[in-house]
Amino acid sequence: MRIPPGVSSTDFSAAIAKFEQAVGKEWVFTDDGDVALYKDAYSPFWGESDELVASAAVAPDSVEQVQQVVRIANHYKIPIYAVSTGKNLGYGGSAPVYSGSVVLDLKRMNRILEVNEKSAYALVEPGVSYFDLYRHIQERGIKLWIDVPDPGWGSPIGNSLDRGGGYLMANYRNHFDSHCGMEVVLANGEIVRTGMGAMPGSKTWQEYKTGFGPWVDGIFSQSNFGVVTKMGFWLMPQPEAYLSGTAYFERYEDLMPMVEIMTYLENTRATNGMPDIGSPLLSVTMIQDITKAYSEPAPPTDPELNALIAKADVGKSPELQEYALRKKIPYWSCKLSFYGAPKANSANWEYCQDKFSAIPGAKFMQDEFYKLPLTPEQREKVHKPQFGIPSLAMFSIGERTPMNPTPANGHMWFSPIIPRTGEAIIEANRVFQEAAKEFGIPVLSAFSLPSCYWERAFIYIFAFPVTHDIETNRRNRAAFKKMIQRAAEHGWGEYRTAPAYQDTIMNTYSYNNHSLLRLHETLKDAVDPNGILSAGRYGIWPKHLRERKA
Repeated sequence: MRIPPGVSSTDFSAAIAKFEQAVGKEWVFTDDGDVALYKDAYSPFWGESDELVASAAVAPDSVEQVQQVVRIANHYKIPIYAVSTGKNLGYGGSAPVYSGSVVLDLKRMNRILEVNEKSAYALVEPGVSYFDLYRHIQERGIKLWIDVPDPGWGSPIGNSLDRGGGYLMANYRNHFDSHCGMEVVLANGEIVRTGMGAMPGSKTWQEYKTGFGPWVDGIFSQSNFGVVTKMGFWLMPQPEAYLSGTAYFERYEDLMPMVEIMTYLENTRATNGMPDIGSPLLSVTMIQDITKAYSEPAPPTDPELNALIAKADVGKSPELQEYALRKKIPYWSCKLSFYGAPKANSANWEYCQDKFSAIPGAKFMQDEFYKLPLTPEQREKVHKPQFGIPSLAMFSIGERTPMNPTPANGHMWFSPIIPRTGEAIIEANRVFQEAAKEFGIPVLSAFSLPSCYWERAFIYIFAFPVTHDIETNRRNRAAFKKMIQRAAEHGWGEYRTAPAYQDTIMNTYSYNNHSLLRLHETLKDAVDPNGILSAGRYGIWPKHLRERKA
């Protein structure tokens, strides 16, 4: 049995015995085979001594048991690492940031405590998955939708605490922003309820976010200040209908006004679903079509077009533009989605077309129209997350297919945030393509377009491959870190990352001599003086481990 660093074997054995008393012996895992299941399935340290591994795992099934486990860990100074379901592949999975920690696995806390159709909210525990909540709602005929990420197999609590996103109306897409109220176990075992939940007998815990006094919910997101054991979420009432339409633009320079108009239409709620942009000419697929692109045979390509794209400067050349006009292939596309009453959706789509018509040559196509709920046949045709349906289809990007004949053993997400302008897209592509040549990063070499999961900013999401070749992984890690620095030099910060890069990214948020990190550390020392909770998560280390940071 592996021993956590800095802990004696005597203390660890005593702590394990007390964990077993607290949760039941069958829910404390110390066998090598069981503990190995908590490794990161997409580990960039595969086969290396630096691979992040747990020493044991403990799985409580109630908040009272969590309190007991935390108090035991605090007494013996055992480092513990909390996970909801540990499904965030590409961002670390269930592996602890501090190798040798005991994983606090909350999967057994899988109770759906309330779903209120009238007030459109749910209150859940961390082990509840998106599939669990979806089935609960469907089986009871509740007319509410959940906003799900892609893929949708994780938990609403875990995904929101890592600040994931989805596809529905803007006020639900940002999953942490859509939460309302949480229950947290602190490092000393004390329970705190935030927002209106701090009032005994509160009637509005899931209906009013901030309560009274400072709103502290944010300090429990992407942090290690407590263990979240309950969380409320605002859900989207099932709309009457769904409509989508795509605008097409024929010139390279149209990218700038297209993005400006698209952003205006979203900010004014003329369109209320997630916008999706692509390039038919440059073969840049929209997000909702990625799984099809990977799972279906690639359409034949024109050698002339391929040659022109290869010679283009950041997707642009007079010859490429002439080809696009001659072949009538749009340079850019922008798909908009509308949820609501059929007449309102149609009127909003018409208004959006009017706005886009300011760009000469713009053309339009209405794509989908469904009265809701979907029929079983319609469910099989649509991109499920856009209808609040969890799906695992996104895993097709890792399958062996004609489009991907030699898949990797996983990936690490590189996810910089850039301004929501066409100019920023062009600048980012220039930077990425230069970096691809300089650092040997093939994934950044082609022209790419960002996603619109959140309002007012773009996000790029690149999958750096993980292999079972140690030298390849080392080169990829080095390139990843160089890319973090290169992005920061241009003012683009990552919003989320795997443990291997959390210190590197946190160090780029360095304004005023790293004053933000110093504030994090001050909070850490105050709420967790023994440093037992999820050491190192998002670059926040307890005092006794800070000198080990890279």
